[in-house]
Order: sequence, then C-alpha cells, then structure tokens
Amino acid sequence: MLEHGGRLRHAAARYGIPLAGWLDLSTGIHPVGYPVPAIPASAWQRLPEDDDGLEAAAAAYYGSTALLPVAGSQPAIQALPTVLGGERVSLLAPGYAEHAHAWRTRTPRAVDATALDAAVERSDIVVLVQPNNPTGEHFPRERLLDWHAHLARRGGWLVVDEAFIDTTPERSLAPLAGQPGLVVLRSLGKFFGLAGARVGFVFAPTEIRDALAEQLGPWTLSGPARWVARHALADTAWQASARAALGAAGQRLHRLLAAHGLRPQGPALFQRVCTPHAAALHAAFARRGILLRQFDDPPALRFGLPADEAGWQRLQVALEACLPHPMDE
Repeated sequence: MLEHGGRLRHAAARYGIPLAGWLDLSTGIHPVGYPVPAIPASAWQRLPEDDDGLEAAAAAYYGSTALLPVAGSQPAIQALPTVLGGERVSLLAPGYAEHAHAWRTRTPRAVDATALDAAVERSDIVVLVQPNNPTGEHFPRERLLDWHAHLARRGGWLVVDEAFIDTTPERSLAPLAGQPGLVVLRSLGKFFGLAGARVGFVFAPTEIRDALAEQLGPWTLSGPARWVARHALADTAWQASARAALGAAGQRLHRLLAAHGLRPQGPALFQRVCTPHAAALHAAFARRGILLRQFDDPPALRFGLPADEAGWQRLQVALEACLPHPMDE
C-alpha cells in the first residue's frame, strides 16, 4: 500500500483526537467542492448507459472527444503499462508515487525537472504530472509540446497527469488528444472536490482508448457517479466561481505560509514547503488536530486549503504556535 493524503481515521487513532476534531489539509482536494444535487432513484436502479450525456459534457469541458471515462485516473495509471509499448521509461521525481508503482516492472528511471530534456532524448515513454504533485511546478505548454513532438517522431509516448490543472485550463494538453504519442489523464477529484465519486477520463488515440476499455471492462463508472459528473462538467457558472475563489484562496495560503518564514510553492489547491523539520512539524500540527501531508525525499510538507474562515484561523494559530519565529532553512 502506498501512502496518500486523507488518512484521517489513521491519524485520529494515532493521536487520540476524534474525527470531528480534525482540520484535514492533507489532500489538495477542493475543500468545499461541487454542490451535488439530489440524485434520482433511476441512477441507482438502472445499469449505467453511455448515451446519458456524460461523454458530451466531458468533451465540451475538456475540449476533446478523444476520451474514455474511467473510475478516477487510478485504473488508467495501473493499466497504461499494458497498452503502451516501449522499454525505456522515465518518470518525473518527486511525483505522484502511483505512476512509479505502475511502471515498476520496466525499471523506470526517476528524473528531476532539470533532467527532463535529456530524459526525452533517451526514453520511449515519459510520464509527468502537470502541475506536478507534490512540488507544484508548472511546465510551459510549449515545452511539453516540444517533448511530445520529439517522442512521437520515434513512436514514443508522453503521458501527462493533469489532476490539478483545472484552475488553469489554458495549460491543458487535453484539447490535443487523439494525436499519436500523447496520453492525458484528468479527473473530477481535485477541482470539483468529488474524489469519492471516482470519475476520471483518459484522452488518447483511438487504439489506446479501445485497448484500455477492453481491459477495464463495462460499467467502469456507476450510474450515480455518471449523473453527478455530467452535471458538474456542464455547470460553467460554478466552474468560473470556483476558479476565482480557489485562486484567491491559494494566494492567501501562500502569503500565510511565507509570513511564517516558509517558502511555499504550488498551484491554487495546495502549497508545498521543503524543510528539514518536516517530520517534527507534521507531528506538531497533528497534535493540534491539523493533518498535513508529509514527504521524506526531500523532507517536505504539503498544505491544502481550509474550507472556511474558522479553518483559516485555526491554521494561523497553529502556525504561530509551531513557527513562532521564521525558520532558518
């Protein structure tokens, strides 16, 4: 089992604090999320059907019809190594650990952001997250397109996980889906705050989507999940409001952490802080009922967004208690 954020029950048991007493900032998920309407009984009672409007809503939102609905991006991450050929695999590191786990049988090479140009030249497949999780680094769209062109000319593949890109949709490569050598993964977990619904999409050439569909089988998404996703993807007013609110919240979090001597970096939904004191700070916040995401290599913490003003004030009090003076990094 790989470690992920959101293990609130584990933290509650370890620190002896009831679930209701926690402020969970460990996941980078929109803390308010899409307001799901009442789900009709038919969504629960009938087998899911692929002519319910979900694919059309997704195509309009993402700007491409070259898509396959999946139960979150995780099944696609696990299945892609079975449908993409190529032995030389490079993965951005640090990065979302499930990618490395999925490609482990091909002994992938871990590369940092500064080595990606060289990795493209010597690889058949390059896998990265944009913006990166957990570092928050954005890669210029033009650079990604150049990497894709280099790989595609040799029959290679660029796989881009865009789990956190919805607040900056202009950076997405999804509208280019269908071109040889490009796979893009999207999901409704982060921006829409619907992680529990397990809804995602693979954007890729037809033969890759067909191979994935054959492997994953029918009814990958439940009827209620399809119903909720269709409404969320079509609600452009909520999306515009959420982007503005998350942008402001991300800037507020950045300022708050910087004011306490930290050096945060990240997209709107989270901020990452590298510090040799990551383990001690993680424990100090947890004793105050605030769950952060800890990383070991390099030592770092990831802060998600509080859901309300009470949460913001609680975070500020904890920062003042744990970091009374700017830290010497």
